Amino acid sequence: MASIGFIGLGNMGGPMADNLVKAGHEVRGFDLSADSVARFVSAGGVAADSIKAAVAGASVVVTMLPAGKHVRDVYTGDDGLISVCEPGTLMIDSSTIDVETARDVIALADAAGHQMLDAPVSGGTTGAAAGTLTFMCGGSDPAFASAKPFLDIMGKNIVHAGGPGNGQAAKVCNNMLLAISMIGTCEAFLMAERLGLDAQRFFDISSTASGQSWSMTTYCPVPGPVPTSPANRDYQPGFAAAMMFKDLDLAKGAAESSKTFTPMGARALELYKEFMDEGGANTDFSGIIKHLAGRK
Repeated sequence: MASIGFIGLGNMGGPMADNLVKAGHEVRGFDLSADSVARFVSAGGVAADSIKAAVAGASVVVTMLPAGKHVRDVYTGDDGLISVCEPGTLMIDSSTIDVETARDVIALADAAGHQMLDAPVSGGTTGAAAGTLTFMCGGSDPAFASAKPFLDIMGKNIVHAGGPGNGQAAKVCNNMLLAISMIGTCEAFLMAERLGLDAQRFFDISSTASGQSWSMTTYCPVPGPVPTSPANRDYQPGFAAAMMFKDLDLAKGAAESSKTFTPMGARALELYKEFMDEGGANTDFSGIIKHLAGRK
């Protein structure tokens, strides 16, 4: 069994670390939230009082952090992971960040003799708890091969997207598409309702016709047709609107840097900003249907 240091024990990182513990690995975790650390300890993990303590002697390090600036600081700052970990340490960053930062940090890790992947996830808190996440991985073939046994514990679909930063590229493209698809699905249900078409009947038709999508068949934004969707629990978040806004903002930056015209992505960013300004930040991203319902 491996000795693993895990940095970031929040809503996603916590259950991911738990699954590594359940698999029999020794996992030392660090988080700025005392409550998150206490919950991790109750699940069988070992608390560390600093990042350096969490990774001391570890052969594998996993990070799940809020943004690129945090990843850059944790890996490259004073007493950063790249300098304090032994050469040859496997580093897996599952944060969702900008492609440029991911590539910069991996280059520095590689130069210091480490193996590193950017490995953002899809699947939300439910997938993190169930160990069914999708990991989109960027990095060298050897780094991916070394990481896969650990990723298999935390996820169900482990995909090597290519070189450094390609995991982040896949994540930002996927979530831009998801946001656009969700908004379109919401619009269709709202118009169907106002034209006198029952939501269940519209779902039965469109979910088996050319308009079907994951946003409809798995994460339907209206109550009823898909019992497990957040719409049936007052849009309590599996994936909060604030997180979708963050990913759309990353998509905007990626579109600008790659000189890609993404008008639908740009409009989705604007709509999610409006939804957040109305107080929807901590609502599930499918709850944007409530914002759209108030527009004419």
